[in-house]
Amino acid sequence: MTHSVAFQLADEAATVAMGNRLASLIEQGAVIYLHGDLGAGKTTLTRGIVQGLGHQGKVKSPTYTLVEPYQLACHSIFHFDLYRLGDPEELEYMGIRDYFSPQAICVVEWPEKGGEFIPTPDLDITLSYQGDARRILINSLSERGNIITTALNSA
Repeated sequence: MTHSVAFQLADEAATVAMGNRLASLIEQGAVIYLHGDLGAGKTTLTRGIVQGLGHQGKVKSPTYTLVEPYQLACHSIFHFDLYRLGDPEELEYMGIRDYFSPQAICVVEWPEKGGEFIPTPDLDITLSYQGDARRILINSLSERGNIITTALNSA
């Protein structure tokens, strides 16, 4: 059974805070898909997740490199941005499957461009504009995802 939760995010700080909240609920690895128009807050949410897991530096969008790795004491985090991907098969050449271990946290922007080369996510997140604010819809697609969405819903 899947769960869905939705929240209003008033501004960039609220988006980062939601990422921090998600990070606090990830007990092991996770695959997180991020959907939304350009500028909807996908990288901002990712910054909140990565910093919430302990990263101290900048979090930049890997638009040109496809993946930005963050090796932390307790976590391996991989931030993918597939926006400029020409063909999903390119992912096979870069060894995409090696990134998705059960312990890794993989955040994927523009996952629809990855085709069958990326695994089904634990969380499928859509960010959308609501005037000056954003709406975040979080769908769980696995038992890991259900645990996270249930905790978000009860907080």
